[in-house]
Amino acid sequence: MRVYEVMFIISPNTEESDVETLITQLSDVVTNQGGNVAKIDRMGRRRLAYPIQKFTEGYYAVFTVEGTGSEIAELERRMRVTDAVIRYITVRIDQELKRADKFKAARAKRAAAGRTSRSSRSRSHAQADTADEEGE
Repeated sequence: MRVYEVMFIISPNTEESDVETLITQLSDVVTNQGGNVAKIDRMGRRRLAYPIQKFTEGYYAVFTVEGTGSEIAELERRMRVTDAVIRYITVRIDQELKRADKFKAARAKRAAAGRTSRSSRSRSHAQADTADEEGE
């Protein structure tokens, strides 16, 4: 299974109830095509970086989708013909997630190695201190 992140912006003149209906419909499109919407992040109304279709604000939403790719094609087709969606982007993130997991594992391994070397250093310092005290 591949993992995708789909971010889309809904026009600000869309009613709140219509926004929720649209998000539900788009997630149903993915589910009906055999995919799985792992996470829906409603980021809310935000200012756009630049005007899109004379709008300076938009309602942002992000889906994390697990699937084969055919459901992404259908989802993008639906967003393209929906007037309320003013912009969307899809990014495949499964490779980045694997890379992030490798970095986390390496970091944890280094941290565990650092703890053991620090504890052995503190033991050797303690032994040196007792040896100094005995030598006096």
